[in-house]
Amino acid sequence: MRTYYFDMKDRIPSRDRTGLEFATVAGAIEHSRELARRLRHDPRITDRKLSIVIVDESGVEIHREAVYPAEPKSASPDHLCRLR
Repeated sequence: MRTYYFDMKDRIPSRDRTGLEFATVAGAIEHSRELARRLRHDPRITDRKLSIVIVDESGVEIHREAVYPAEPKSASPDHLCRLR
């Protein structure tokens, strides 16, 4: 098991000092997605640029999960015609 840290980054970064252990990177990423879902529905959170950044034991950034993901761009009609 490896320890992963879940920092919150916006205008003022907040460091996770304790971390959590996961058997795989995929488990840590799924946890960050769940944290983002929870924060997205918290009315106290107003910063649309807030992200959860996973850092491993060596300090390397593993993944960045936006709390408020960007809206997907709609496909242009021309693009849809080429797909058919």
